[in-house]
Parts: sequence; C-alpha cells; structure tokens
Amino acid sequence: MKIGLSDVEGRVLHGLIEDASGDIVIRIDRRGFIIHASANIAELGFDFGEALLLPHITDLADADYAAFVGEQVNAVLQGAPPTDWIEFPVVAAPPQDAAAAPAVRRWYAFSLRPMVENNGSVDGALCLLRSVQRLRLLEGELYNRAVTDPLTGLANRQAYCASLRRHLAGGGGQMVAVLAVDGTRALLLRYGQRTADEILWGFAKFLETMALPGHELAQLDGERFGVLLPVMSLRGAREWAEDVVQTFAALAIPASARAPQLTASAGLARVECTVDWTLREAELGLVLARAGGGGQVALAGYRRVA
Repeated sequence: MKIGLSDVEGRVLHGLIEDASGDIVIRIDRRGFIIHASANIAELGFDFGEALLLPHITDLADADYAAFVGEQVNAVLQGAPPTDWIEFPVVAAPPQDAAAAPAVRRWYAFSLRPMVENNGSVDGALCLLRSVQRLRLLEGELYNRAVTDPLTGLANRQAYCASLRRHLAGGGGQMVAVLAVDGTRALLLRYGQRTADEILWGFAKFLETMALPGHELAQLDGERFGVLLPVMSLRGAREWAEDVVQTFAALAIPASARAPQLTASAGLARVECTVDWTLREAELGLVLARAGGGGQVALAGYRRVA
C-alpha cells in the first residue's frame, strides 16, 4: 500500500531527518529552485527567509562547480536515474565573530531523489546535503603523510621520483643534486640516533634556506637529500652546490672539542633516461665527492668539479 504525505507531514519528516543525521534537507521544484530548506542551512551563511527571489540549487555551489551541480540536478529532474553522492565545495560565509575573515571553501556531498507524481511526471526533488569536510581533511592528511618525510617535513623519495617522472615526460634536461652530511653513519654510531636525527633535521632546514625559488627538496633516505634545480645550467647547479657545501662547513664549526666537525658533499646529474638512472648518476657523484675526502661536489662520469 502506497501512503502519501501532506506538506505538514513532509516538513515533520524533514525535521526528523535533520535531527537524526545533521544533514541539510532541501526541496527543489522542477526547475531546480529551492522552495524549502531545513533550518540548519544557516550553517552555510545563507538566509533564504529574507530572499526576494527563490534561490537556485546551484547558488549553493562554488562558482567553479555551479555548472557541474546544475548538470547533475537537471538530469535527475528530467527523469534520469538518481545519482550517488556527489561532492562539491560550498562557499560559506565566515563566522559573525570573524567578520574580517575571508570566505572559506567547505566540501559537501548531496544526494538527490526525484518526487514523481502519479502520472509519472517529476515535480521537483528532495536533496540531502552532508558535510564531508572532515573526510576531505583526513584524505589530505593521509596524502601528506604518504609523500612527506616525518622527521624533516620535506617531500619523501616517492614524491621526488614522481616529480622527476613529470619532468622526464616533458623532455628532461634539468639538473638534480643529491646531498648528504659526510660520515652520517659514523655520527650515528658515536653519538646515537637522537643526535643523528637532530643533525639531519638541521641540515634539512639549512637546505630550505639555501634553496632558490623553484627548487624542489626531498629526503631520499636516512641520510641523503635530493634537490631538483629546474632552471639551472650545469655551471649554475655546480656553483649553487658549491655554495651550499662551503656555507654549511662555515656554519657547522664545532662549539667544543668534543663536538663533531660537520661537512657535506653533493653529487650532480642531469634528468635523463629514467628516474632510476638520474638518481643513480647523482648518487654516484655523491660517492665520488665523499671518496675525495668530503666537503666536495662531483659529477659522475666527469672530473671532480670542486
């Protein structure tokens, strides 16, 4: 047996859904204009009670997504099967106690179901609007953890290799440097993991200060760091790496006789062939620089350049 609901009963149902789930309940007419919305739509900063004209469902969406939302709504209103939850950003007004704050982009998902009359015609639709902001933030956090080194906060090897692949797809030719503090393993054995971590963290922050606009930094493993130098020639990359090595040695003067004398070395290579080839050449350059006593810059396949 099919039971119909009056407008009053429909509004009561809206309230029950709103209280139970926290979703925003919206009713739209056959053209997509909002003719009713639950009170919690005020969370978005909209006051439809004072609107002179009926707002359209696309007015909720960020300008870049308004057309997308409109297409989905029109398809349902024209008889297409209901869609799954669709996500889009809503530009919500800032809180009243932060009038000077800019509008923020919040992500919501909506589910739309048509209201079908006895004759089969569609007389509008009901929409549930649900915040997925926390889910978006969690996804962003998980992604950041997947591509970020937890100790230094720099990009990890996975993210660095992905960037190299993009540059190779564009033809390559850029310069990369692989740098490391000399004798890292000896420092670990002598002073322990905590001190070694502090040295690595400090070297990472030092590289951040030495990096120029456009440079991409990453920690490749427990001791080596990669820097992509996209706009530098071989000579420019060599001069930059030499400056890094010399400046670090000057700044890392031991405070006491018991403190270690820290130096760093660097290997250079050109982005070519494959990611593995590029990194192997740069890491081989680092090995050659360290073999020469450390505190140097070398390019695999060429004579030592510093």
